[in-house]
Amino acid sequence: MTDGAVPDFFRRLWRLPEVPQQRGRKSTLDVETVVSTAVQLADHGGLEAATLPKVAEELNVTAMSLYRHIGSKHELLQLMMDAASEPRISESLAAGWREGLRLWARDLWSLYRGRPWLPRVPIYQAPSGPHQIAWLERGFAQLASTELDWNEKLMALTLLSGFVRQSALLQDELKEGREAGQAQSESEREYGEALFRVVSSAQFPFTSAMLASGAVGSDSNSGGESDPDFVDGLEVILDGLAVRIANALG
Repeated sequence: MTDGAVPDFFRRLWRLPEVPQQRGRKSTLDVETVVSTAVQLADHGGLEAATLPKVAEELNVTAMSLYRHIGSKHELLQLMMDAASEPRISESLAAGWREGLRLWARDLWSLYRGRPWLPRVPIYQAPSGPHQIAWLERGFAQLASTELDWNEKLMALTLLSGFVRQSALLQDELKEGREAGQAQSESEREYGEALFRVVSSAQFPFTSAMLASGAVGSDSNSGGESDPDFVDGLEVILDGLAVRIANALG
């Protein structure tokens, strides 16, 4: 693909030189200014604080003038997501593909927890920007020593990234639903006790048995820097990937 054939959206994502305007006054804005302003607004007030009108107000311009630089409101979200997804290099050295992917997932989790608006951005297309591709490249590097083919490697990273994103989003939404200052384990325990009182063992025998076991809100599911459901779920996925990698060896 020649440089001239690069779509405008990709030019903006990768900050390639913009096509010169044929007529009219030269704009005082650029893609970087618009996107960085939107990211700052989202960091301080969430995704709803970074709408086109609010970005325009922050920059003291009209909302229509922004379309020259970001194309559409959907495109702005994709530009924001890539700009805010700076690659992270873990301080720990990975030993083998499993530990490498575990660190990869944990670092992605930390990114989402630091910027909880990120997993709320709708995914309109596959990763395309330089920061997102850097995350993808790091993931591929962890799987380079395996015999998985490219489709399997891509499938594994898609599954892992989707799990991390959904886990971070779920934790953030559950936090919004808890009383101020209430711990997650306490909220889960209250939920389990209340549900146990109304769930019939005759109608829902397995769910009733689970609730009776005290699994929901148990002390074993509390503490730590990461959500225990995320940690345990990550290991389940890695267990399954280990089987696929072993089978690939023949």
